Amino acid sequence: MRDTISIGSLVEEYRTYASESGIRRPGRPTVDESQRLVNTLIEWGEWTPDGAARVVRLAQECGDFLLRDALALAVALGVEDEGPGF
Repeated sequence: MRDTISIGSLVEEYRTYASESGIRRPGRPTVDESQRLVNTLIEWGEWTPDGAARVVRLAQECGDFLLRDALALAVALGVEDEGPGF
């Protein structure tokens, strides 16, 4: 189990995906931008369609504050991801 997680490089990676999807402003993407982002994650990030749609939906619905705490709790509890399929 990892005790520390560095997300700096992941943030930069996802900023690139957002930019490649045509998202040029901060905040919640429009429906069209969200779909383009899902498609970019599938094509460039090697996500499955379901996984890409889930991660985009979670980011939009929950935001960084809640997801940061959820990540910390998952790490503290030793909850692993669902593995292949995402």
